[in-house]
Amino acid sequence: MQLSYWEIKNWFTNVDYTIVGSGIVGLHTALRLRERFPESKILILEKGMLPEGASTKNAGFACFGSLSEIIDDLKSHSEEEVMQLVQKRWNGLQLLRKNLGDAVIDLKPHGGYELFLESDDTTYTECLQKLPFINELLRPLFRSDVFEKNVDRFGFQNIKEYTIFNPFEAQIDTGNMMQALLKKAYENGISILNNQTVTNFTDTGNAVEMEINDYTFTTKNLLFATNGFAGALTQGEVKPARAQVLITEPIPNLDIKGTFHLDKGYYYFRNINDRILFGGGRNLDFEGETTTSLQQTELIQHKLEELLKTVILPQTDFKVAHRWSGIMGVGAHKSPIVKSLSNNVYCGVRMGGMGVAIGSLIGQELADLI
Repeated sequence: MQLSYWEIKNWFTNVDYTIVGSGIVGLHTALRLRERFPESKILILEKGMLPEGASTKNAGFACFGSLSEIIDDLKSHSEEEVMQLVQKRWNGLQLLRKNLGDAVIDLKPHGGYELFLESDDTTYTECLQKLPFINELLRPLFRSDVFEKNVDRFGFQNIKEYTIFNPFEAQIDTGNMMQALLKKAYENGISILNNQTVTNFTDTGNAVEMEINDYTFTTKNLLFATNGFAGALTQGEVKPARAQVLITEPIPNLDIKGTFHLDKGYYYFRNINDRILFGGGRNLDFEGETTTSLQQTELIQHKLEELLKTVILPQTDFKVAHRWSGIMGVGAHKSPIVKSLSNNVYCGVRMGGMGVAIGSLIGQELADLI
């Protein structure tokens, strides 16, 4: 790659901080570094045309975990760990709102609902039994009950009588959020280069030698915010998890409003501009969905359409307008990984499917490692 004198001087000389990944975490990392080091030179490298993982591909849920997810987490994490996870997600959402403003991200506080399929007796019974206990556990953080039992009012079919309502959940516009973050980064003198793949890096002790495509440059510090693509960096502590999504054509007189969880959060849907956005299903094929490929599969797309017809829109004709996929970062533990990898190399990864909630906070924590 033959760069001009100007390109080398302005983009690749005297770089203080290079961030890999221009998603929610990467952009918040850059903004926090600018706040702490006003005169520094900050460069973001992004391998995609747009953020490649899930930041521009998620469903726009401002949530911190459904009742069944929290109960499930308690089976592999201590009460204290689960509380810390919920608190971090909640604090992250407040930070995102503070940084960008509710109007900019089009926050709609319609609340969230968890549905239970007619055949899912075990999860349904467990959630109803443990609802008071989980509310008590979360009371120190929210100062009121988080979950309450409601009768379905949306006309869903083939589900249990009661849904679980959470008034603290909301919707956001993912596209508006990311455009606002990108604009803020540019306004703060942060350079962003797209279609750049890091092929190698070496921490020399005083700096980091970087190889991108066919060019080599030096940066004082290197910070990875690559989430689901961070497996090699973390010795397998992070695994990619593909999330497949579809959206319908506009549906006249659509009455569904809110964010909705189904089957322990493995399925999720919401209304947006008179459409239903519906995603999930990786529990149908965990092995196949542990991938960084952005394709869709017939198995999962067929299941999403089936659930639309039999549960969500049983009395309504609809057409699928568009399909896409995003890549999340998950692992055996739900806590994000924010740590130093060597003298001058750091990472903030493994959002566990909660990037909207915790991405801003993890970006801040990553920058504060410097």
